[in-house]
Amino acid sequence: MEINDKLEDIKRRWEEIGEQLNDPAVVADMKRFVKLNRDYKELEPIVEAFKQYKIVYSNILHARDIIRNEKDEDFRELAKEELEELEVEEQKLEKDIRMMLIPNDPQDSKNAVVEIRAGTGGDEASIFAGDLYRMYIKFCETRAWKTELVEMNEGTVGGFKEVVFNVIGEHAYGILKFESGVHRVQRVPKTEAQGRIHTSAASVVVLPEAEEFDIELNEKDIRKDTFCSSGPGGQSVNTTYSAVRLTHIPTGIVVSCQDEKSQIKNLAKAMKVLRTRLFEREYSKYLEEIASKRKTMVSTGDRSAKIRTYNWPQGRVTDHRINLTLYNLSAIMDGDLNEIIEKLQTAENAERIKTELEAES
Repeated sequence: MEINDKLEDIKRRWEEIGEQLNDPAVVADMKRFVKLNRDYKELEPIVEAFKQYKIVYSNILHARDIIRNEKDEDFRELAKEELEELEVEEQKLEKDIRMMLIPNDPQDSKNAVVEIRAGTGGDEASIFAGDLYRMYIKFCETRAWKTELVEMNEGTVGGFKEVVFNVIGEHAYGILKFESGVHRVQRVPKTEAQGRIHTSAASVVVLPEAEEFDIELNEKDIRKDTFCSSGPGGQSVNTTYSAVRLTHIPTGIVVSCQDEKSQIKNLAKAMKVLRTRLFEREYSKYLEEIASKRKTMVSTGDRSAKIRTYNWPQGRVTDHRINLTLYNLSAIMDGDLNEIIEKLQTAENAERIKTELEAES
């Protein structure tokens, strides 16, 4: 494989990082330790695949040597059979390693912040936003991801005008980022007396959770207000000032959290979302730059684009970015998003390869 030297460099870098992670001075520097630990985990799959490739290649050379020099015909036949299997494995490993070497979005491994907002369609849009929220919660459960409700504004007849929640899990952002955009629903609303099909919409925004060292916040730039919680929450609702509203004065960004009964916990959640909103400003520039290079990229910075339609009468879900139509609406609304996301990932990987090849030529 002509990229052997590059892989050897990656292996050396991975080993160096492993040594640094055991250095007390690095452990004491939390910002540096977290970054190195993330780099170590990102390089590890490439290093393991390279180790496996070297074993397979060594076995190929051994099998070829037997075929050339062994006089026992039966032994040579066994070596030929083994060589065929090894060469297939070698090709697969080469393909996998080349895919791993194509740069990923550096934020993919992070936790995610998901924001769902009702769009056009009045009460039905709020109900649909609630359906999407349930769908994502169910999906997260299938992956054993933890979810934390941050903020919600309930609709008048159900669902949400707006709901924000955190998703804590391995590669949560890298998997959920494909959900950003406008989701459209076609069905007979509960509020419709004539049985007519209406079209409503809700927007979904998925952001990589900003960690403390991604964004430095100056306390002087933040105004903190406390107020009584509203909505479900038990005896503390409307009796204690546990809800928190943060205003970032330089940008005007406002974040509130009232999910917890503890003001301290609400403040921590609100700070996390505020960091993420500020980080989004810089991250969106990266998305726009990537989108300009990949003409058909499935995940872009354009969150106003209509990405998916859910048609209740036909039991149909259509993802417009990859022209995928599935007739298992009920399963999808119960959180079975795997097929859609896998096909979106395949489409994006194809774009990444195409972009890489064009850059090399």
